Amino acid sequence: MPDHNPPPLRQLSQRAADQVLRQTRMVKTMAKAGVIRPHNPVRLAAAAKTILDKGIGFAGGIGAQAALNPDRVAVIDELGSLTWDELDKRSTRLARALADRGVTSRDSISVLCRNHRYFIEASTAASKLGADILYLNTAFAAPQLADVCAREEPSFVIHDQEFNGLMERSQINQERILAFIDNPQEVTLPTIEDLIQRSSSRAMTKPPRLSRPIILTSGTTGTPKGAPRSEAGLDGAVALLSKIDFRANGVTHIAAPVFHTWGWAHLNLAMLLSSTVVLQRRFDPETCLDLLRRYQCDTLAVIPVMLQRILALPEDKLRGDWSFLKVVAASGSALPGNLCLEWMDHFGDNLFNTYGSTEVAWATIARPDELRMAPGTAGRPPYNTVVRLYDEQGNPSAKGAHGRIFVGNSMLFGGYTGKSGGTKEVIDGLMSTGDVGSFDEHGLLFVEGRDDEMIVSGGENVFPAEVENALSRHDSVHEAAAIGVPDEEFGQRLRAFVVTIDEVSESDLKDWVKQQLARYKVPREIIFMDELPRNATGKILKRELKEYDHS
Repeated sequence: MPDHNPPPLRQLSQRAADQVLRQTRMVKTMAKAGVIRPHNPVRLAAAAKTILDKGIGFAGGIGAQAALNPDRVAVIDELGSLTWDELDKRSTRLARALADRGVTSRDSISVLCRNHRYFIEASTAASKLGADILYLNTAFAAPQLADVCAREEPSFVIHDQEFNGLMERSQINQERILAFIDNPQEVTLPTIEDLIQRSSSRAMTKPPRLSRPIILTSGTTGTPKGAPRSEAGLDGAVALLSKIDFRANGVTHIAAPVFHTWGWAHLNLAMLLSSTVVLQRRFDPETCLDLLRRYQCDTLAVIPVMLQRILALPEDKLRGDWSFLKVVAASGSALPGNLCLEWMDHFGDNLFNTYGSTEVAWATIARPDELRMAPGTAGRPPYNTVVRLYDEQGNPSAKGAHGRIFVGNSMLFGGYTGKSGGTKEVIDGLMSTGDVGSFDEHGLLFVEGRDDEMIVSGGENVFPAEVENALSRHDSVHEAAAIGVPDEEFGQRLRAFVVTIDEVSESDLKDWVKQQLARYKVPREIIFMDELPRNATGKILKRELKEYDHS
């Protein structure tokens, strides 16, 4: 029977069907996680109105939880605990204080804080005003801080007292407000706590616009760029929920820095899942385990180097019943060697590895069974996400071949901030992550390194990541990194850097790599270090390794 439907109508029908399927998957995923569940109708109506008025960022999310679960503990930090209602009212007081100082929806506020309540309160106050929120890296040096503040031009900088010296060395002109105080006797600036205590908690009017969170790129190759986002959306949360076994009404210890994408994402998830968040300003492996036990956390959000530091503790610190810990969500850098297997052998099969970038958010997620089957994999795309590989000419890579990784989802950023602007390369509506990888026969993605780190050695392409992984699998190696250097015989070779836990020679390590990889992939030299240089999110700073003088 002939098809009399014109092509545009068929396309519309297909799009409508796809939309229904997507929404159905979203509802099922949220119901499974406990996001969709019975509530008091009066409280539910109040929460819905809050979200309609304030969006689903910090202002709307915390306001909704204050309506639904006012007396439930929202955050636990070194200063104690706050309920959702207390957090909502305190952030309103802070928003009024900032408004009295001239902050409007046309402004931005920068936040230089570690993991604690004031980070959340500053973010929520800015959200209630419709002001943009610029998150600064706590590992910044003065020149980086000065460059970013000059480019982004925030109206205020809210920072912990410990960064007073850094702020003065950077010579920025913005007004400053102190967040976490270590020494009350040395306070010379307004503090968040004083502003909260002196202001009214009367509800704010709806701002004329929603605020934009601006998260900085890692800056491993230069000054970090600002990547603005819309306020947290359901698609992003559902993508995580579709692959990771998060559940509502739990307790989450966010050890990952909250100023960066992964820690920030878990703050937003807590507002959706009604989770209690446990925060500690500085990561310490033994303290982390103590917090998990004390509060019976069912979720731990980390960067991979934190897992390495926990596993380096004495064996007696790792023993015990960890069955309460259901999810260990890792992201921010690659899982080296057999780290995932070592973790799961100690703590159970609870490790989920998320791959993505500041610009594309999360691209793929590896579940524990996938990490058992293929250690080091980045997993598969989650809900409403497409991942494809393209060659240097922009053509789709052949099946099984390496290629540049491009991602399509509803979370792609819209371009960098500042006068220079710019964005990432886009092909067929998909955005580049800047990485190179391949899919195996099971559809699992393996990330092989940055596309600008690849070297050509003896006419063959070599990615530092595969050599780093080979070295990391040696029993005497704690961690490894590699960079390209000139070589007379091969054109380019790799120089490797290792941190060891037992005595081992350079020749032994070269022989180890030679047993696993081709000869041209064996590092020309291996340099032993006490530690590798990393930024605050755990990424190795290879620009510093290139400048390393080992003579």
